[in-house]
Amino acid sequence: MSTVLSVNKREAGHRSTLTQLRKGGAIPAVIYGYKLDSTPISISAKEFRQFVQKNGRNGVIPVELDGERVNVVVSEVQRCTLKDEVNHVDFLAINMSEELEVDVAVTLVGESAGVGEGGILMQPNLEVKIKVKPTDIPDTLEIDITKLAIGESIMVADIRDHVDFEIVNEDDHILVTIMAPTVSVDDTEVEESVES
Repeated sequence: MSTVLSVNKREAGHRSTLTQLRKGGAIPAVIYGYKLDSTPISISAKEFRQFVQKNGRNGVIPVELDGERVNVVVSEVQRCTLKDEVNHVDFLAINMSEELEVDVAVTLVGESAGVGEGGILMQPNLEVKIKVKPTDIPDTLEIDITKLAIGESIMVADIRDHVDFEIVNEDDHILVTIMAPTVSVDDTEVEESVES
């Protein structure tokens, strides 16, 4: 089991209090969910970053709160877009024996045949929502796109039976598509039309 992330209770604070926390290397956060009232906390920014790097964004994080061990997952992360720093984290306390719904990133694997022929790869949805036991949450959902030709798409319906968990999204949720290249008029044709 991974190391326990230490958290400290905090007062639900004013903006100045939150700024002080961030300046001191902490992230304001909140824990809510299974057997817990919503509890404002703070965590070490460095420890949180290291944990996510080691265990992935969807990993189960054991935290110690009031001397008790609580298993949580990251529900939401708010970032400062200017500094690319984490501003606030919502943790969801979970029951390890019950399934929960989480968003998992979609990772495309391989080089598409259609892209090799000049097609344009479009990935309209970067995540899928899945229902799974906390211990079985994957870091990412890998999709092999090597055989994908121009004009073809992969939707949830195409992968639903090939994964070990329930995908919550509808069958027509498009994960990747290869668009035909935009047609440009050939320079020689332009020259010919000008001459004639």
